[in-house]
Amino acid sequence: MTPPPAAAVKGGARPQVSHRKHDAEGIERVYVWDLLVRMTHWIIMICVFMLAFTGVYIGDPFLIPAGPANEQFVMATTKVVHFYTAIIFTLAVASRIAWMFVGSYYARWHQFVPVGKRRRGDVLGMLKFYSFLSKEPPMNVGHNPLAGSFYLLVFGLYLTMILTGFALYSVSSVGYMQMWEFLVPIFGGLQMARWIHHLAMWFLLGFVAHHIWSAMLVSRVEGMGLIDSLFSGYKFLPKSWRNRDD
Repeated sequence: MTPPPAAAVKGGARPQVSHRKHDAEGIERVYVWDLLVRMTHWIIMICVFMLAFTGVYIGDPFLIPAGPANEQFVMATTKVVHFYTAIIFTLAVASRIAWMFVGSYYARWHQFVPVGKRRRGDVLGMLKFYSFLSKEPPMNVGHNPLAGSFYLLVFGLYLTMILTGFALYSVSSVGYMQMWEFLVPIFGGLQMARWIHHLAMWFLLGFVAHHIWSAMLVSRVEGMGLIDSLFSGYKFLPKSWRNRDD
């Protein structure tokens, strides 16, 4: 692999280009999403589904097996799964946030905050595309600027879920988790923290549904292998991508 020509670098190395004999003429196979970005993406997604399922059960047990409760431990097992999944979720979110400042080029914070003039202009272009007012979206190598800006709100939801979860767990825990009890009054008490936790979960599930739809739409229209790149890290881009400052 050889790196592309130097460009305006806001942090992190620019992605590498893989030159292969069977690549289509005028198309380059570009490594955009590094391993940590891909791993945290899928870990967070799996955790969201597991936390939603176990959280709904904890709030409203919909399966009560026959027999003595002390022989079933369904609720206790569900709470344990919820707690350890929450730990994995927290570590994944913290790792991804840290990677925004020390990671590879297209993992960095400038992909989420449209600071450049072109990226600010592409926000409108993406709005037109999503509203079916434009047939094609602006070409973006990493996150498109509209999605990147929205992801900041999603990370805000992640942090809300984490902190309200810590607050709720602190009052019944023994040991180090008790240190988070100071969050309870900040969120207006246990009942309010529980309501915020529950509401944020539904917002996240709504985001997941839209995220899947928009990824399929953009992948089909752009033809750059967007969904494939979430597994391999590689996108297939026209050579003109080298001239862009993303």
